[in-house]
Amino acid sequence: MSAQRQETVRRLAAPDITDRKGKTPIVCLTAYTAPMAALLDEACDLLLVGDSVGMVIHGLPNTVGVTMEMMILHGQAVMRGSRRAMVVVDMPFGSYEGSAQEAYANAARLMKETGAQAVKVESGPTVAETIDYMVKRGIPVMGHVGLRPQAVLVDGGFRAKGRGEAERTRILDEARATAQAGAFAVVIEGVAEGLAREITEAVNVPTIGIGASAGCDGQILVTDDMLGLFDWTPKFVRRYADLRGEILRAVETYAADVQARRFPGPAEIYFPKAG
Repeated sequence: MSAQRQETVRRLAAPDITDRKGKTPIVCLTAYTAPMAALLDEACDLLLVGDSVGMVIHGLPNTVGVTMEMMILHGQAVMRGSRRAMVVVDMPFGSYEGSAQEAYANAARLMKETGAQAVKVESGPTVAETIDYMVKRGIPVMGHVGLRPQAVLVDGGFRAKGRGEAERTRILDEARATAQAGAFAVVIEGVAEGLAREITEAVNVPTIGIGASAGCDGQILVTDDMLGLFDWTPKFVRRYADLRGEILRAVETYAADVQARRFPGPAEIYFPKAG
């Protein structure tokens, strides 16, 4: 056997994430491309190929227009770029709401064609039965409660959830049902801080917060937001870099060098070999 064989790295899976309940917080970020997945892999426990790819990469106004083909394409790229982190792929709008059987078929396709370790669904009032159906048939599922981006057309926009008592109760019930149906973790997005803590205490699987609470079992952000690639970011995002500014400065410098014929210079040009 070759001495140069690459060291085998065990990729994290659903049981590893579930076992982190109440322990060291779980680090999660979104990824849509192989190069970014490679950069994030070592620091992250879980990479989510989110349907946010429709807005972040493809310029869509929301996630409703995202297709299975888009999720498969980006899921394959992230799997190629990562080695250690668990990879979860979002099931796009319309791929799991119709029936449990249809959801299973689409989830199985996502996992077969990408090699990802799990799928994620937004846990509306009818989704718990679908999660149960898929989990019993070998599909690891992550749930998602609170602000549900795929429901943007029903809600009329992206608004924080759980501030009123009736809505608070509904979200808590959906989170409990999601966990009881067999989800290995639950994303909590855009809810009142106290509700996120209550959900975290009420369910026996890890909660992953985004605009929720530091008391969740882990956190996730859209990587492009966290890196400052957009001129606007949601309230719940902390910018850890200003890559938008860096890119703009680099492009302006490049344009000036081209216009002044400073680029390419001797270091970037091929010359005939001597002799």
